[in-house]
Amino acid sequence: MISFRNFALRRGERLLLSNVDLTLHAGWRVGVIGRNGAGKSSLFGALMGEHEPDKGDLDLPGKARIASVAQETPHLPDPAIDFVLSGDSAVHAAIQMEANAFANEDWEAVAVAHQLLEEVNGYDGTARAGRLLHGLGFPAEVHEKAVSDFSGGWRVRLNVARALMTPSDLLLLDEPTNHLDLDAVVWLEEWLKRYDGTLLVISHDREFLDNVTTHILHLHDGTAKLYSGNYTDFERQRAEHLRLQQITHLKEQAERAHLQSFIDRFKAKASKAKQAQSRMKRLAKLAGTEAVRAERALHIDFPEPLRLPNSLLSLHDCDCGYGVDAKILHNASFGLEAGDRIGLLGPNGAGKSTLVKTLVGELAPMTGERKAHPDLRIGYFAQHTVESLVAGTSPLDHLRKLDPDSANQVLRDFLGKWNFPGDRAFEVIDTFSGGEKARLALALIAYRRPNVLLLDEPTNHLDLDMREALAEALSDFDGAIVMVSHDRHLIGLVCDSYWRVAGGKVEPFDGDLDEYAAWLRTRPGSDNPKTPVPKQEPKRVVPAPAPAAPKARINPHKLQKAEERVARLEGKLAECDAQLADPAVYVDAGKVADLGRTQLQLRSELEQAEAELLGLYE
Repeated sequence: MISFRNFALRRGERLLLSNVDLTLHAGWRVGVIGRNGAGKSSLFGALMGEHEPDKGDLDLPGKARIASVAQETPHLPDPAIDFVLSGDSAVHAAIQMEANAFANEDWEAVAVAHQLLEEVNGYDGTARAGRLLHGLGFPAEVHEKAVSDFSGGWRVRLNVARALMTPSDLLLLDEPTNHLDLDAVVWLEEWLKRYDGTLLVISHDREFLDNVTTHILHLHDGTAKLYSGNYTDFERQRAEHLRLQQITHLKEQAERAHLQSFIDRFKAKASKAKQAQSRMKRLAKLAGTEAVRAERALHIDFPEPLRLPNSLLSLHDCDCGYGVDAKILHNASFGLEAGDRIGLLGPNGAGKSTLVKTLVGELAPMTGERKAHPDLRIGYFAQHTVESLVAGTSPLDHLRKLDPDSANQVLRDFLGKWNFPGDRAFEVIDTFSGGEKARLALALIAYRRPNVLLLDEPTNHLDLDMREALAEALSDFDGAIVMVSHDRHLIGLVCDSYWRVAGGKVEPFDGDLDEYAAWLRTRPGSDNPKTPVPKQEPKRVVPAPAPAAPKARINPHKLQKAEERVARLEGKLAECDAQLADPAVYVDAGKVADLGRTQLQLRSELEQAEAELLGLYE
């Protein structure tokens, strides 16, 4: 149980939270929401002991184990699976102890290590770390790759996996879905729903919050209010709370006016002085309920394209990639017409960004043909677009570079529509938050008046209000849209057709996002085989003497053999571990040495067999 009593938190000169009184019970999954700067990350810092309360108390269980996602990943030569496994320090230490004991042929130390592994449930530690990596999108062949060889986004995933590996009573996740693809987000949701500790998660993904949380903690104007239910429940309860607050305020104001009128009329009359005095006391005791302050709704728009031809852009039988040794997509055919709204689905690394870059023209097709209309004008938001903004300059400077001949007032009016009003247009972007920089990057794209928008993860760093505004603006856009996003709410509102990029192919997905998520949960290796199979569109029946069996996605005999091999090796390894755990066996040093070598050999074979099985599952 976590208790806040008259809790206040200040960062520098700003008072972020004050007079917070609430209790979070064990096992709750709490979504922490609020606008940028409301104090969400600072609250996490207080829970981890990094920030002292400015006032009041924060009580945590005495021996609570807290896990969180590190903000930075060290430049380590360690294999990825070892880095994740080190999140469970007890298991990692026991495995290291065992390895050292075998290396030194210290059989007594081997026995101690085995006993310790049994106590900390460490025999399946490597397998658990492998499942976490697999679920977060790391194919089996990169589990042994050095941490330092991964890019920034993939290192964030490694930090998430390490936090999930850490035994904890309280798990703190700050925007865990950033840098994840939709496949990994769906997997993470299922994992978190099975987590038996207390979860606090900061997220701007409303579908994720709806699927994971049991409570919502809303930070707003220095206050923190707890709501039961998921994000949709919170929206309904908050709307009702604000409605009742406004009704109470209006009634109170009417009573105030009535009392004040009586006092003004009769306070000077001796015969009514006592009644006037009584009403003055009542007036002073009125609660003073505040009126509901309407928050300024964020509204943005993409101007109408200068020209909008029907057939805009197409790929015909294209091989796409980065060279002969890095061919990602094979025989890709893809077309865009005015009004198309296409969402790209598939795991990271499958080629979604490669397809987008080929459509943009940043990558030339290795084979095949890319056809573009002469009036094609592309607005491209890539994952690196925010970093390309020039430090030390203002939003107005960026817009002036695009259109040096326009009057200052025209440029400032445009920036005002994207919530950079007044002097904000002259502020240096170095002080902007990630969400403000992303909004500026989108504004620069909109100013060019494109007829095709190619958006690769545009929602990273955007808060809920900005995501809603972006969804509304994209829904009103007349041109074509291709979007890659892990935000199902946004992609579901904007897109009306989906293409799946996986296995080197680009092909239409016949279904909606709910069906795609259900399909992800039911495919082999999903860790959730009991989820109902998604409904499918009825197929056209072709008359035949006997109906043909559906084509298998993988060879079932090969899969069965791989599973049997893993089970057989696990059985042999368990027998070997049981013998080594018996103190009587250490009377014969030669037998112990043979068992130790057998154990190492079996583990090596098991790791290879598991890697092959994971490859088949993928």
